[in-house]
Amino acid sequence: MTVIVAAFYKFVPLPDAEQLRERLHTKLQALGMRGTLLLASEGINATVSGAPPAIVDFLAALRSDARFADLVTKETTAPDHPFQRLKVKVKREIITFGQQDGDPILASMHGLAGTYVAPQDWNTLIADPDVLILDTRNAYEVAVGTFPGAVDPHTRCFSELPAFIAANLDPSRHRKVAMFCTGGIRCEKAAAHMKAQGFAEVYHLRGGILAYLAAVAPEQSAWQGDCFVFDERAAVDGAAAGSRGSSADDQQCVPTAFE
Repeated sequence: MTVIVAAFYKFVPLPDAEQLRERLHTKLQALGMRGTLLLASEGINATVSGAPPAIVDFLAALRSDARFADLVTKETTAPDHPFQRLKVKVKREIITFGQQDGDPILASMHGLAGTYVAPQDWNTLIADPDVLILDTRNAYEVAVGTFPGAVDPHTRCFSELPAFIAANLDPSRHRKVAMFCTGGIRCEKAAAHMKAQGFAEVYHLRGGILAYLAAVAPEQSAWQGDCFVFDERAAVDGAAAGSRGSSADDQQCVPTAFE
């Protein structure tokens, strides 16, 4: 048996999150899919697995909603479901950060969003000696692998990052900040927060480490070590996997495979 594992997120206003949860749960269940899908008033965040026809069916149904028409997914294969069950939940945030100025939707409306950097351009950016490279992931993830010269905030949970920034970074000294995370979602919030705090130039790796590893040839890659991911697979695109929790289960210290 071969299954497709699809990971995706999007920040988009969802005032009907509760009703949407019921519809998506029914659809996923009918297709025999597993994984975790989180909804909040700020958007959607999920990693789900299913037979190839089921994934195609579900994503087509999801994209039929105009709010998800441009949804970008990261898809990989696995010999079996990497998740034991299906969970569809409504949360306060699709990734727990706890800062009002970390809302990517509002940040974009007010010109305070960070600047995306394509994986192919990342090496050039982080080679700039004036750029501070910030790893927004937790300490146990950083220990497995990171980019050379990146600052490790030594956090246990993503919600601890704002305190680290306040205590250790200064907008007047750190004029250029380049941040990265596993799949991109954490950087969306962290970049908005830093821009609101007065940091002039905040860049983040589009698609995160997973996109970088997929797009940049090994001989050109600056990545050192492995990339910790959050499901029961042994590997994703050559990245080392961990088993700290189910995919998109947004517990306080358990991010998703797409973060």
